[in-house]
Amino acid sequence: MATPQPTAAPVAYILHSGREDSGEGGWRQRSVLRLAFTAVRNSLAALAVYREPRLIAVLLMGFGSGLPLALTFGTLSFWLSEVGVSRTSIGLFALVGISYSLKFVWSPAIDRLPVPLLTGRLGRRRGWALAIQPALALAILALGLTDPRTDPGVTAVAAVIVAFLSASQDIVIDAYRIELLRPEEQGAGAAATQWGYRFGMLAASAGALYAASFGGWSFAYAVMAGLMFVGMAAVWFAPEPGGVRPLDPLPGDSRVARITAWLQRAVVAPFADILTRRGAFAVLCFVVLYKFGDALAATMSNPLYVSLGFSKVEVANIGKAYGFVTNLAGLAAGGVVVLRLGVFRALFVCGILQMLSNLMYVLQAWVGHDVPTLALTIGVENLTGGMGSAAFVAYLSGLCNSAFTATQYALLTSLAAVGRTTLSASGGALADTVGWGPFFGLATAACLPGLLLLAWIIRLERRADQP
Repeated sequence: MATPQPTAAPVAYILHSGREDSGEGGWRQRSVLRLAFTAVRNSLAALAVYREPRLIAVLLMGFGSGLPLALTFGTLSFWLSEVGVSRTSIGLFALVGISYSLKFVWSPAIDRLPVPLLTGRLGRRRGWALAIQPALALAILALGLTDPRTDPGVTAVAAVIVAFLSASQDIVIDAYRIELLRPEEQGAGAAATQWGYRFGMLAASAGALYAASFGGWSFAYAVMAGLMFVGMAAVWFAPEPGGVRPLDPLPGDSRVARITAWLQRAVVAPFADILTRRGAFAVLCFVVLYKFGDALAATMSNPLYVSLGFSKVEVANIGKAYGFVTNLAGLAAGGVVVLRLGVFRALFVCGILQMLSNLMYVLQAWVGHDVPTLALTIGVENLTGGMGSAAFVAYLSGLCNSAFTATQYALLTSLAAVGRTTLSASGGALADTVGWGPFFGLATAACLPGLLLLAWIIRLERRADQP
């Protein structure tokens, strides 16, 4: 009987076939090594997709997308705490990010309208991106030149402008990524975007804290404004999805008829598609509340560190750099949980872990200035937060209709941002009232409504699947 070829046989067959005596001279060992080599070679071939220039462009655009968020949230709250702004005011500063919750309002305009002078030469997506990004860089620079100690109102206005332009950039980049990549590249594109986004947040958090330690806050924000040119260069050198072409004409014999047709296509249809689905109200409430408790705790995490006496370098080394690595690990683990358990079970498991991780802040407040405990707190929080984010993004992606991806994704992510901005704005006042320990206990309890809604949605889906 002919000896089977090792590259064509299953692993179990290879390990248990062939002669057992030494006359074969280690045939089985060579077979296993050959199989291992083939597996490694195939894995490397799969990873080669990330050398595709379009995916590199998507990664760099993700960097530009993640950069501004921390500059109006975590990094800004550290700056405000350091100069003596009250906790209540710091909590209210979370409202500057309300643009992330409302970007669905103007997303149809960015999705469907041209930019004068730019669209004809660059295309609709690149035209909008290169109109927004330079303005965003200037707004970041202006934010760094304000003085929150003497005039916090001016700082707030500058932060609002940064957040608005950042949310607008997100609309463009999400649409660009979806349209630029082929269907088989969408998974790799999502991974590239997440990695770029996380590196952008790392630069704007740990990088900004290092820069502020070296040259002050104005210098730090100037450096961050300069880093926005990474995203600009990616857009400039990347192709327009589908090439530069004129927009499809609107039907109708009059201007009113054409405007009505545009509103129907761009505004009414995407939202009607979501609102007419089974259990739509519960689903939208769940999108708002799933990350609320996590966001409420995160709003006051940096003020907690400052009040406990941690330095900028300690927070940068442990809270940002180390936290960045654990967050990436959490994203990877969350992807595995989704693969093993499915989206709904993964949401439930990761949501419980995410909720329990808030209790680490209670431990940190009780222990005080202790670097090992800080490392444990940050590690657990970022690991479980990454797991929850991976499951949540998978769920949001599955909710989108392919005919309205850009606008619906903007709507869903806007709703998800409500917990991080509007609902968590009272965190500072609550912490001032009850103290650190009870506050983070309440932040843990704030995760329960989202999990209860999730349980109801799972039950609704099971009933729908029954004959």
